[in-house]
Amino acid sequence: MTKKWIVARRTKSCYGLIVALSVFGFIAAFAYESIAHADDEAAARAALMKSALSFEKNDLAMASQVWANDESLTVFESGHANYGWADYRDHHLVPEMGEMKNTKYAFSDIKVHVAGKTAWATFKYTIAADVVDNGKQRHVDGGGLGTAVLEKRADDWRIVHWHSSAPRRGPAPVPAKTP
Repeated sequence: MTKKWIVARRTKSCYGLIVALSVFGFIAAFAYESIAHADDEAAARAALMKSALSFEKNDLAMASQVWANDESLTVFESGHANYGWADYRDHHLVPEMGEMKNTKYAFSDIKVHVAGKTAWATFKYTIAADVVDNGKQRHVDGGGLGTAVLEKRADDWRIVHWHSSAPRRGPAPVPAKTP
């Protein structure tokens, strides 16, 4: 064996080792990214579920753990808009929590998508509660569809946008006649 042959053989071995380590590194990075993505998806889903639970329990402190507590929050619900946490909390969430008792609020068919530090989810919701209306207690049941946008802030997912809608009650509106 010549010295040249031994050097060539070692060079090929080094290249093989470099290729093998590169492939291993790529696979490890892909696996890590997949796991991190699944963890973020689960954490965003958990934030939505915590929001529903906070509403059921009339627990404003719990709700404040998953909603953006600043002016970036927007909420569109039942044809009304709230801009910022203080507006939503004081003019929507607290009054609603106060008028509903024995509340059951649940999500189903949740689909969460994550892209970096942003997640969006679509879902169906159902709600049932006892409310006082004109001095009389009555039971209400409802449901609809929703979309939530969440941002990862520090290590927590926060709801920064919420849009929900319920089916119209009563007959559908008659379309206007065209001339």
